[in-house]
Amino acid sequence: MHSIEVVLVMLLAVVASGYLTRVLPRWLPLPLPLVQIALGATIAGVFGQGVALDPHLFFVLFLPPLLFLDGWRIPKGGLFRDRGVILQLALGLVVFTVIGAGLLIHWMIPVMPLAVAFALAAILSPTDPVAVSSIAARAPIPKRVMHILEGESLLNDASGLVCFRFAVAAALTGTFSLLSASLTFLWLALAGVAVGVLLTIGINRGHALVSRVFGEEAGTPILISLLTPFGAYLLAEQVGASGILAAVAAGVTMSYVELSGRALATTRVQRAAVWDTVQFSLNGIIFVLLGEQLPWILERAVRSVREAGHVDPWWLAVYVFAIYGGLFALRFAWVWVSLRIGLHRSGRHDTRPRIRLVAAMSLAGVRGAITLAGVLTLPLVLDDGTPFPTRDLAIFLAAAVIILSLLLGSFALPRLLRGLEVPEEDEDDREVDLARHEAAVAAVAAVERAQHGLPAAQANPDLYASAAVRVMALYEERLRREGALGVDAAALRRADEAERALRLAGVHAERERIYALARHRDISEEVARKLVRDLDLMEARYR
Repeated sequence: MHSIEVVLVMLLAVVASGYLTRVLPRWLPLPLPLVQIALGATIAGVFGQGVALDPHLFFVLFLPPLLFLDGWRIPKGGLFRDRGVILQLALGLVVFTVIGAGLLIHWMIPVMPLAVAFALAAILSPTDPVAVSSIAARAPIPKRVMHILEGESLLNDASGLVCFRFAVAAALTGTFSLLSASLTFLWLALAGVAVGVLLTIGINRGHALVSRVFGEEAGTPILISLLTPFGAYLLAEQVGASGILAAVAAGVTMSYVELSGRALATTRVQRAAVWDTVQFSLNGIIFVLLGEQLPWILERAVRSVREAGHVDPWWLAVYVFAIYGGLFALRFAWVWVSLRIGLHRSGRHDTRPRIRLVAAMSLAGVRGAITLAGVLTLPLVLDDGTPFPTRDLAIFLAAAVIILSLLLGSFALPRLLRGLEVPEEDEDDREVDLARHEAAVAAVAAVERAQHGLPAAQANPDLYASAAVRVMALYEERLRREGALGVDAAALRRADEAERALRLAGVHAERERIYALARHRDISEEVARKLVRDLDLMEARYR
């Protein structure tokens, strides 16, 4: 198959996976990544050949946008509120996993050099919130637990990949210096973060300045946001810093730049849709590639095991279950100790964490796209030109652990989460109420100013006065309801839900009627498209 045909077939498989996960019965809750892996294996079986992957190109194409989007969209409030737990999981647990799992792997597989074992353990340390979300779709994870997992994933992607880079460098050169590695890590981290922050701020300020003077095309801000993670990654790598941390820092910075409110409403809606598509496509293609590569990975791994002295290829299954068991045990122990320390510091008398919660947090450490993308970047040869030792075996073990973690998580995690109560913060409702109240006050003031300040209003004062009364009535009604004493907040929210449902029913009826008029050629397609777009934006606001 030609390259273009391969890409098209993989994208088609990603599309098909979205439908297949909805067709599957509820008693078979396979997560989306597993379905995509199965489709990839089917493609390999049908066409009988794999895709030749350039590890560096694969890394550059897939990781920067995914890390950038994680940094952009992660809830910052939850990240800062639970920063202690998140940092313990994202930094301490990564180092704990690299050392513990690395020694376990090297002990089990002596033919695998210690540096390669540490590299494999490092790339297995990052977790994947996308895979966790797909697993928990039928049994939702408590919101606070999901925020912790998202924050951990954002930071342990960077820390795990940086540790992986050090381990690979040690495997290539055969030397490792803790002092040199520590200094290098500081440079990689600080310079990488600085590049991501400064580049994102510079790009957005430059774009704002140019657009104010010359205007802009509608798709320009969207394209700029798509190019930013690649620019941050490549520039950081060019100066010897961490492109991974640069991409993450660029995403976090972008979330704060967005608060300036310079982007048009339509741009934000379109940009969100584009990034949703990019995330779904890249994650999907990674797992389809895993399935497509799986037969050849397995074949080469069997050959490596036999060269290591094991005639029976079933030793591969032993290795996989042992590695996953080691990872689970390390994570379970770390989470249990971290929660116990947190409960002790909070002053509670009972400092024993609930086993179900610890087990759920441990099973939620599902490996996914970052692990696969990273392990595929293992070099093909050492500096002296000899083949990289046990590369095929390491790739197989990483791929198999991904699949095993997805399988166990998909069947065990929903059962552990069922009925699990986690202390939640009630800040969201309070913040929503505050924001709506302040926004309504600002809107009323702005309408009053516009009523007297617009040139057209001075020419038609009565027309604009009646229009202002109708517009302000909507906001004043909100202020009266929010300021009413003795009114149950829950009852008001139920009333809002009822009003929203009725508004959506009206929007749907409007849209169907507009389409009917266009089908009968009572109005043009252009007019129908414009009106439907307005209704779509209105519906998105009510959702």
